[in-house]
Amino acid sequence: MTTAPAATSPSFARRVTDGLEPKNWILAVTLLVGWQVDRFAGIGWGLLGALFAAVIPIAFIKYGMKRGRWADRHVGVKQHRLIVMVFIIGSVATGIALMIGLGAPRTMTALIAAMLTTLAALMAITTVWKISVHAAVSSGAVAMLTVVYGPVALAGYALVALVGWSRIELRDHTRGQVLAGAVLGAVVAAATFILFR
Repeated sequence: MTTAPAATSPSFARRVTDGLEPKNWILAVTLLVGWQVDRFAGIGWGLLGALFAAVIPIAFIKYGMKRGRWADRHVGVKQHRLIVMVFIIGSVATGIALMIGLGAPRTMTALIAAMLTTLAALMAITTVWKISVHAAVSSGAVAMLTVVYGPVALAGYALVALVGWSRIELRDHTRGQVLAGAVLGAVVAAATFILFR
């Protein structure tokens, strides 16, 4: 006698990967930095930056999924990932130009510029190796929040570690790819942010 397999809920690792995906880190960091820079006006600038760094890119990814160009929102295939990265670089660069043209606070444009340089570095590495974008974005976000809010923000690295664990647990990345992403994200994002703010 056979029984139908019981329906299972998504694994904890999958929920972590999906819940702490790059888009959500970008939304969080733009709003938190915006608030510190200029309260509600800063949040407005953060939302504008997030539109080009997170919302438009995720819409492009979802469009590609509907068209069957890539299998999921994490875009695991290298060739597909590179196409998405080129689009996102164009979107983020457009957002930076618009923010500068509209007179956004320097710290807000520096924040989005840090995202652009991090993405460019990730793209260069992705041509030869599947570095973890999840780890890079989460680590970069915490590094920039630390610049703005001080050492208390370092507690966010507990979530970065959780993100890294989920990527390894799901076998989307190796330990080396996750660690490299975390280090690259922190160094490139923080250095760019500090330099341009």
